[in-house]
Amino acid sequence: MDRHYAARNSTAGRQKLGRISRAGDEDLRRLLVIGATAVIRAAKPGRTSLWLLALLARKSKKLAAVALANKMARIIRAMMVSGETYRQPTQA
Repeated sequence: MDRHYAARNSTAGRQKLGRISRAGDEDLRRLLVIGATAVIRAAKPGRTSLWLLALLARKSKKLAAVALANKMARIIRAMMVSGETYRQPTQA
């Protein structure tokens, strides 16, 4: 799992996160995209994050699934490194 995090690049103090690395396990990457696709299928206003709804308004469902999988990979890696459990973000 530690090889499935987004590439990082920063410029002028702004951090830019890249795509999911292809160096790691293909099955894990595939499962992350499948899970993201399932979340997108069930996405409804009021139950889904505003970030995902805005992304779906701008991009195709496939591209949004890969972006969501990338975000999930970063969250999972951060949880593994810190040893914390998942905390559901609060909606503003």
